[in-house]
Amino acid sequence: MSRLIKPAGYRPLLDCVQTEQGIKLIKEFFQQNLSTELRLRRVTAPLFVLKGLGINDDLNGVERAVTFPIKELGDAKAEVVHSLAKWKRMKLAEDHIPPGYGIYTDMNAIRADEELDNLHSLYVDQWDWEAVITPGQRTQKALRETVSRIYGAIRRTEYLACEWYPQLKPFLPETIHFVHAEELLQQYPSLSPKEREDEVCRKYGAVFVIGIGSKLSNGEKHDGRAPDYDDWSTVDENGSVGLNGDILIWYPVLQRSIELSSMGIRVDRDALLRQLDTEGMNDRRSLYFHRQLLEGKLPLSIGGGIGQSRLCMVMLHKAHIGEIQASIWPDSMRQECREAGMPLI
Repeated sequence: MSRLIKPAGYRPLLDCVQTEQGIKLIKEFFQQNLSTELRLRRVTAPLFVLKGLGINDDLNGVERAVTFPIKELGDAKAEVVHSLAKWKRMKLAEDHIPPGYGIYTDMNAIRADEELDNLHSLYVDQWDWEAVITPGQRTQKALRETVSRIYGAIRRTEYLACEWYPQLKPFLPETIHFVHAEELLQQYPSLSPKEREDEVCRKYGAVFVIGIGSKLSNGEKHDGRAPDYDDWSTVDENGSVGLNGDILIWYPVLQRSIELSSMGIRVDRDALLRQLDTEGMNDRRSLYFHRQLLEGKLPLSIGGGIGQSRLCMVMLHKAHIGEIQASIWPDSMRQECREAGMPLI
């Protein structure tokens, strides 16, 4: 059964030339704003890393990485990155970045197990960023301040896009609403996590859901998160669990919520040990990345990823991410999109 959303009467507001120009405009403007807001400098990042070092992002722990042998290394295996969550923290240490500053980079990935639809592609491109923080900044207050700065950059980008293309009308609210995943469960106990996100985003327009990865009062997680980068188990000074979350918006074109960013304060030594134990993954303690962290060789940090194609899709009011990026799609999906007025690249 098709997972495709086909908005009734949809037609792109920009032609193919305007779309390509808009993509360039948005990418250049947003990354400069992000860099200025969070005091980040650009670095060059790898497309792949060696397998078995614990550097690759495991996402929900079930997605297979694209793997290939390296002839010059005796057929040692390399993996195309899922994201750069752990690599960035090592880069902060290598470059001796001080607290209050950080890095960002263009991350390109292949996620072969992705279920393809309007928002999900085999090809992933995002701005991955990471900044050094102090022990006193490992709080939800600091997390919320960072989220608000990122959201400000998103709204400025929306304003620019609408100025360049008057046929586009702004729809994002002035401020982003914060809510914990447990609060959502209590508000909408009969709904699935995705349905809860739709309801809260429909109400507020832009939402940051806190506490992704920890079990809620019903014994289930709002969504999965690997145990060794985001801190989803630390209890904040106000008694709230979790120092991470997702930036979500209500997207009128598809009449649903859309995640624009997954981010959070990263695990310290205690949180790493606790989360590995909770998830039954204590064997990871011996991996290179994890040893570096446990031995105190990596700085405390906050970081995340912001989808490039997805942000462009939203800013340009497109109905399918394939209108923004070139990827591989089933012939049946291409046909459905063509008939629904969504021309895929």
